[in-house]
Amino acid sequence: MSTSVKLSKVYKRFGNVEVIHGIDLTVDPGEFTVFVGPSGCGKSTLLRMIAGLEPISGGELLIDDELMNEVPPAKRGIAMVFQSYALYPHMTVYKNLAFGLETAGMRKSEIEDRVRRAAEILQIGQLLDRKPKQLSGGQRQRVAIGRAIVREPRIFLFDEPLSNLDAELRVQMRVEIAKLHRDLGNTMIYVTHDQVEAMTMADKIVVLRMGHVEQVGAPLELYNRPANRFVAGFIGSPKMNFLNAGIEGADARSAAIRVGGGKIALPRPARSASAGQKIEFGVRPEHITIEQRDGRIPFAAAKVDLVENLGGQTLLYTTLADGQSLTISLDGQRAIEVGATVETFIDPATCHLFDAEGRII
Repeated sequence: MSTSVKLSKVYKRFGNVEVIHGIDLTVDPGEFTVFVGPSGCGKSTLLRMIAGLEPISGGELLIDDELMNEVPPAKRGIAMVFQSYALYPHMTVYKNLAFGLETAGMRKSEIEDRVRRAAEILQIGQLLDRKPKQLSGGQRQRVAIGRAIVREPRIFLFDEPLSNLDAELRVQMRVEIAKLHRDLGNTMIYVTHDQVEAMTMADKIVVLRMGHVEQVGAPLELYNRPANRFVAGFIGSPKMNFLNAGIEGADARSAAIRVGGGKIALPRPARSASAGQKIEFGVRPEHITIEQRDGRIPFAAAKVDLVENLGGQTLLYTTLADGQSLTISLDGQRAIEVGATVETFIDPATCHLFDAEGRII
């Protein structure tokens, strides 16, 4: 049976400094929820409050509808995996996995069953007699995760567990952790600053900034319908283009926008906009083409400053007529020269308009 987590008006203060500002959040049973945001946004602090490693200054933490504010960490049914592997260097992998269970006085046969099962899940059975210094970074992280699995917790908490790995291993371990969630079905909460990890692993993403929740939703919901400029810029890689623009006219059916040295008409409502209003125009690099197709409309001419050929993708870094920068992501390999001028086209449905406060128009 999976476990739910509910935060109600949760605050965290260090002295007179408030770092978590009245967060309301529900993590459903069996859900893989990812806390994502820039450094210092409060995501690890929030995770540590759920774990009981940081006291809650205000509000309520409920696990399966049971108040947990004063419950010690060991009594919460939680296992936590940290950025640091924190393995005992003098112990074998088997002993690292078994040590916590031995300390708790569990029977030897039960310990062996749990360790063997965790090793099978993580495919580290052949490593049980090795010591940590004989393991690669990815293998050490598997052992750290295994140490959590053997406890058979209600909830897994991950605090940036892949930060110490190289790029290839991070991709591999993302797949392993997602598979682990599918196999075990436990509720999992995962902290990362890497939006790619969030997009590829999460059932639900919680975007944090300066101790506030900016938006909660499924990965594609945040990608397609960001609540504000911050979320729009944080989710997606390469990041969304933001261009200074102005409203020339708007009504319930359309909006005329001056942007990039030209003017475009968007067949979409802009009820909260008014003529003469300064705005930001947002469009993702992958939503720009250099061919007119699929009902796209002409956007702007762009001078190519740099071409990055990545094999399956080509990135163009360009400058528009008004001097603003525009990044374009094209599928496949393109023979485009630096210094060339390309005509660009956009789908109005994929564009976003933001007011001076970063709110969606």
